[in-house]
Amino acid sequence: MPAAIALPTFQVNVPVKMAQAALTTSVVSLYTTPVTNRAVIQDIMIANTTAGSLTYTIYLVPAAGTAATSNAIFYQVALAANTSYHWTGSQVLFPGDTIQALGSATGLTISISGQQVS
Repeated sequence: MPAAIALPTFQVNVPVKMAQAALTTSVVSLYTTPVTNRAVIQDIMIANTTAGSLTYTIYLVPAAGTAATSNAIFYQVALAANTSYHWTGSQVLFPGDTIQALGSATGLTISISGQQVS
């Protein structure tokens, strides 16, 4: 049986809840990657708690950057009344990068989770 291989400390992955918030009509920063880490977004849940359709936009903004169409991963996506959307995948953030988002009106909640990699 081969000997166990120890991973270098820079490859330690720590599961984290990156954000849980109610979206507003202004772009808000939901998560900032620590300067000593990278982060991997693995799960995004968005719920529309209203009786009408709303839209949401999510940006992955490079460090010292601003939210723009060039860094949007979801842009003005419609979400029907009283429904939710669940995304799974893998998006990497580097030190200082942020997750920013907004909604077309109040009534959208977002939860984001993933891993911090040190």
